Amino acid sequence: MNGFRWQPEATDGAARAGHLHTAHGVVATPTFMPVGTAGTVKAMTMDSVRSTGAGIVLGNTYHLMLRPGAERVQALGGLHRFMDWPGPILTDSGGFQVMSLGALRKLDSDGVTFQSHIDGSRHRLTPERSTEIQHMLDATITMCFDECPALPAETDAIAASMRLSMRWAARSREAFVARDGYAQYGIVQGGTEPQLRAESVRALTDIGFEGYAIGGLAVGEGQALMFQTLDGTVPLMPADKPRYLMGVGTPDDLLGSVMRGIDMFDCVMPTRSGRTARAYTGFGTLNLRNARHALDPRPLEAGCPCPACTRHSRAYLHHLFRADEILGPMLLTWHNLTYYQRVMQGIRTAILETRLGAHAIELRAGWAAGDPPP
Repeated sequence: MNGFRWQPEATDGAARAGHLHTAHGVVATPTFMPVGTAGTVKAMTMDSVRSTGAGIVLGNTYHLMLRPGAERVQALGGLHRFMDWPGPILTDSGGFQVMSLGALRKLDSDGVTFQSHIDGSRHRLTPERSTEIQHMLDATITMCFDECPALPAETDAIAASMRLSMRWAARSREAFVARDGYAQYGIVQGGTEPQLRAESVRALTDIGFEGYAIGGLAVGEGQALMFQTLDGTVPLMPADKPRYLMGVGTPDDLLGSVMRGIDMFDCVMPTRSGRTARAYTGFGTLNLRNARHALDPRPLEAGCPCPACTRHSRAYLHHLFRADEILGPMLLTWHNLTYYQRVMQGIRTAILETRLGAHAIELRAGWAAGDPPP
């Protein structure tokens, strides 16, 4: 069964452009996946998500197993039908969310017992159960169950956590039900320790997955250390498989990571920022609650095709947020996701034309320049 594959198209330095072939369609890479944690990209219809240019979205095992329940989603035809997204869906295994529960969870060598943050009910996730839930959801790309330790941490603790994750990866792979066009990704762990990251890559490639992710970054270590970790990790990963950096990040994080060989990303930043009046643009970020926008008739960003920019003024967007109108978060989320997809498309085009270095300089100069005066 070879329906799932990453097909390379062009390179520019370490950066790669290609196509991800899946059971639910083909996705151009590098790609950014909007986060649809609980079966919805917050404040967006799926038609509006499609209009941004997104080709693949993310769902989450932890949230969907608690509400509405994987069995219910399966009975209703799977997550694609349930949320009206016929394209590819990647599901996070739930490991990061469970580990974020702190005192509400108890870890052992077999898995994790935890209390729901919703109603306090007790649940258990193991590599086998996480994989089973993702199968019931009909995830196009399943993630292996892992532990993601908080940083900073002692090297011995990071090593123990990584090795537990590698044992869980083997069990996740054993539980995975292979189907044509579907995939499972292994997750490289090891904090910011080069030797532990290398050990993790070796363990995962020995198991064998259709793709490989890098987890445990963007957890407070800072961009410089994140990029340093990528510099030491990505070259060790299989060159013929897709590479996914989990939970990252700002537009500049995406740019720098693509330049280091990453193909896939997800992050809540564009949607969360859209709900809090923060706009991403080619000239940096704007706070639409700021009083300076109250009388500004200009579009948020000239040339952007989203409805926030083509149909409304900054003054109107400012009014919506000041009045706590739900339309404000909706329009700004639409804009932010559109901007992220424009950034990724621009990067991809620059790779295809072998001019990524010059394009990166242009992007960063724009972000640094700030909002042009009226």
